[in-house]
Amino acid sequence: MNRTIAMLHYAGPPTIGGVEATIAAHARVMIADGHHVRIVAGSGGPISGAEVLIEPDFASRGAEIEPVNRSLAAGDAGQPFEALTARIAERLAPALAGTDAAIIHNVLTLHKNLAFTAALHRLHTAGLAPHMLAWCHDFAWLDPLYTPELHPGYPWKLLHTAWPGVRYVAVSEDRQAMLAGLLNIPLANIAVVPPGIDLAAFLKLERETVQLITQLGLLQADPLLLLPARITRRKNIELAVAITGSLRALGLRPRLVVTGPPGPHNPANTAYLNELRALRRATGDEDSVVFLYEQFVDEGGRPQPVSDAMLADMFRLADGLLFPSRYEGFGIPILEAALAGIPIFCSDIPPFRATAGDAAVRFDPEAPPEAAAARIAAALRVDTRAQLRRQVRLTFTWDAIYRRDITPLLMERSETA
Repeated sequence: MNRTIAMLHYAGPPTIGGVEATIAAHARVMIADGHHVRIVAGSGGPISGAEVLIEPDFASRGAEIEPVNRSLAAGDAGQPFEALTARIAERLAPALAGTDAAIIHNVLTLHKNLAFTAALHRLHTAGLAPHMLAWCHDFAWLDPLYTPELHPGYPWKLLHTAWPGVRYVAVSEDRQAMLAGLLNIPLANIAVVPPGIDLAAFLKLERETVQLITQLGLLQADPLLLLPARITRRKNIELAVAITGSLRALGLRPRLVVTGPPGPHNPANTAYLNELRALRRATGDEDSVVFLYEQFVDEGGRPQPVSDAMLADMFRLADGLLFPSRYEGFGIPILEAALAGIPIFCSDIPPFRATAGDAAVRFDPEAPPEAAAARIAAALRVDTRAQLRRQVRLTFTWDAIYRRDITPLLMERSETA
């Protein structure tokens, strides 16, 4: 069910800041999911696909806001504050009209524009605001830098009082505990939704790579293994396929990506690909092994060449190189994996011993796949940096956070109404 979702803050993107970056990321994933996003802020600029309403009175600074803030810091919530609150409420009501939910960043716990907070409270109390999700990054009442500017009573108490019917959200378990103490509410009443990473932007992935990994669901792999080679018998790909099946039997969710097409110089390589397909079926999960020769195709279904840029992307995304060749002259993928900083799982043959030394987990290319799989699984378990890297890819991308944490919050009101 598509919704109209408002996002409120003192400033919106492209203003530089952690909250503004979060708003931009939330907008991107919500728009991609078919929602209409309306950004309501005191400053900012256009965002592709979003409706943007800029009202300077919602900002943290301004010709009328700053004198009111100074008076509030001195304990004076007199007529100028009330006038500004009334004007903001008058302008905020139409900005929220027609929305199904409002994600409000920091305004309920920070004092950068208390008239904005008070106006929002006025609309909420009057039933003129949608379901509110209070996204709380910072807390004025718990910050020694700000507490000298805060005073008992209204409007300052709005920042340490739980508003009825509002769903509070903290960005970490630490902030959840702080907020629960501040508002005197149970931890369970506060959802934890962390900020995330734009994986494609951070790793500078090619557009085609992003489309491919989305289409194939590769980011959900655990682990994601890369075999950058043509499909020829000397690459011993059948062992890699069997190892993938053995990793699955150990309770993991592996995906193996084989990047190359069948070798062009031996007609028997097509028959080899068919053998590998049969072995893939035998793993019990045909999706566990991806031959880009089959999946990376043009509109006519013809295989497309994997560019150097896309191959570099795959190295940056992978949790490890799986390279089980029976023999090689050298083995350039070992060097590429080293530059990408990913674990190397390879056959124990002289060129790989010379190049990778003790940095690789090596196995007998003729040994049972279960033995190699056990060594790979053990190596991934003890490599804490690799574990964290995998965890970030699995749980801390904006898309994963949206699916896991944000969508249920957007659904809460309709489910409980």
